[in-house]
Amino acid sequence: MSEAAHYIGLISGTSRDGVDAVLVSFVNERPTVLATLCLAYPDSLAARLERMVRAGRRPSDEESRELDAAIANHFADTALQLIRGAGLDAGAVRAIGSHGQTVWHDPDGPVPESIQLGSPYRIAARTGILTVGDFRRADIEAGGQGAPLAPLLHRALFRPGRGKRVVLNLGGIANISLVDDQGRVSGFDTGPANCLLDAWIQDQLGEPFDRDGAWSAGGRVDRQLLEVLLRDPWLARPPPKSTGIEYFNLAWLHHHLAGRTIAPRDVQATLAELTALTVTAAVRPCGPANLLLCGGGAHNIDLVERLRRNLRGIRLCSTGDFGIDPDWVEAVLFAWLARERLHGRPQDTRAITGAHEPILLGTIAPPPAVE
Repeated sequence: MSEAAHYIGLISGTSRDGVDAVLVSFVNERPTVLATLCLAYPDSLAARLERMVRAGRRPSDEESRELDAAIANHFADTALQLIRGAGLDAGAVRAIGSHGQTVWHDPDGPVPESIQLGSPYRIAARTGILTVGDFRRADIEAGGQGAPLAPLLHRALFRPGRGKRVVLNLGGIANISLVDDQGRVSGFDTGPANCLLDAWIQDQLGEPFDRDGAWSAGGRVDRQLLEVLLRDPWLARPPPKSTGIEYFNLAWLHHHLAGRTIAPRDVQATLAELTALTVTAAVRPCGPANLLLCGGGAHNIDLVERLRRNLRGIRLCSTGDFGIDPDWVEAVLFAWLARERLHGRPQDTRAITGAHEPILLGTIAPPPAVE
């Protein structure tokens, strides 16, 4: 396998606004980002996806099939546009690692599962590039949560020379990775990050997200509501644990708001403080000198300031200070996982997801044979 080959990582997160794509190469096992692209979903596809997710239930197999091809097509189009923009052709790419679009995550249900749409086989057929996808299934079948997977890459990228290092990913859900000086890694979801902040401002103001956290910064934390939210039983669960918008969503929030009269902006401030406090509760016991931030929430000035206040004595910095832009860490993860899968390297997720043993993550979908 040529180490000069390029890899592509693709993911659409809980915001469901489009596909993040990175083109990377590997030198001495370390990924270098060569090009990036975020391609928004077409309005019609975004609306169909929104209806499915907002239903708050497991989609039927028929519903999933209807969207699977359309999402895969968009993922493939994103990869091809990225390649063209980089001045390359498909033959220069060894493989695509595609996370797909999560529409249901229920690792603790009677039948544990995590559903990502966007068939890797269809992506491979449309691009002509071997594609690795369906990364979470094998972990769940091995008794794990299927998430988070980011700690695997964080160990490879951010292993400290001494002491401990904690990486905080502020996506729709917040998760942390603890990497010690022996190269051991653990991690888990800490609770909501952008998912509730985005959902509430969309519901109240019609805005897709709270830019820079300006709306929450102008509100006041409602301490009674905050105490109620902090008593949620999921937050008290010990790791391994993972969650998603199946749990932390508008229905969950409205349930806790019932009978309360609170200004919408104060609710937003309370949600930001909820994220800051749940992250703090997870990070403090780790005792790191530095906390590396990545994910979209790293740009939320108000949220980061709340974290700074609650984590006094711990230096907050960006993964960009260590070579990987915080906006693209998750997409790099799936390029890296695709390469790991092609090298046949099992991933040890036992201290992260609770899987029973190291496992190969991802299904390999070869491109159609050329006659």
